[in-house]
Amino acid sequence: MNKSSFFIVGQHAVIEALRNPKRKVLRVFLTEESKKNIHRKNPNKNVLEDVKVYFKSKKELDKYTSKEQLMHNGYVAEIEHLDQPDLKRFIKGKNNLTFVCLDEVTDPRNIGSLIRSAASFDIDGLIIKERHFPRNSKLMYKSASGCMEHMNIFQVSNINSTLKNLREKNFWVYGFDAKGQKDFTDIKWEGNNILLFGSEGSGMRQHTGKYTDFFVKININEDIESLNISNSAAIVFHHLSYIKKNS
Repeated sequence: MNKSSFFIVGQHAVIEALRNPKRKVLRVFLTEESKKNIHRKNPNKNVLEDVKVYFKSKKELDKYTSKEQLMHNGYVAEIEHLDQPDLKRFIKGKNNLTFVCLDEVTDPRNIGSLIRSAASFDIDGLIIKERHFPRNSKLMYKSASGCMEHMNIFQVSNINSTLKNLREKNFWVYGFDAKGQKDFTDIKWEGNNILLFGSEGSGMRQHTGKYTDFFVKININEDIESLNISNSAAIVFHHLSYIKKNS
């Protein structure tokens, strides 16, 4: 069965896609300088082998990014989607897993930035509602800066039923909310955990909150209303990574 293809732009997004043996790259559009840079960054392997390469001027490549007003930096690629990992199969026989789950978060820039942080701090996967995941977004791929190739992304049809099933399999669900009773740094963070973040505008849905075991918060300056979701997530991911490495 043929997979649908789409375009991504930007140096890190394109180079990491080329490096990923699981990613099918159909075509690459490069400037002469960006081709040289790819070879400089990959001295031991020709990542452009078996890939159709077309050389274009920066102005010619602008047509791929003008609508989104993105910088392509001389890199555009047409790629296919990766095979979707199966959540039930992934967790089987594993312990001490940490997933991030997004409820009603739809902004491609925020999702991409969050994926970049999650991959950087060894989060095991992202759980997101299928119809809210901007799977073909150039902005998301560029914001993720190549980390789309390093993150397990579990697209599910229903967040609530997914949380319910995971709780039955010994996962603890921590909802991040400004009104949470405990600061997240006071948690021991043992076992299997899910870090649940709601949308910036309306926050976590009340019904989804019923599938949350604990509500926790990030203590910030009282004069500041809130943090951007990707910034909040990066703080949490770094803390958990530090605990894991020093436990």
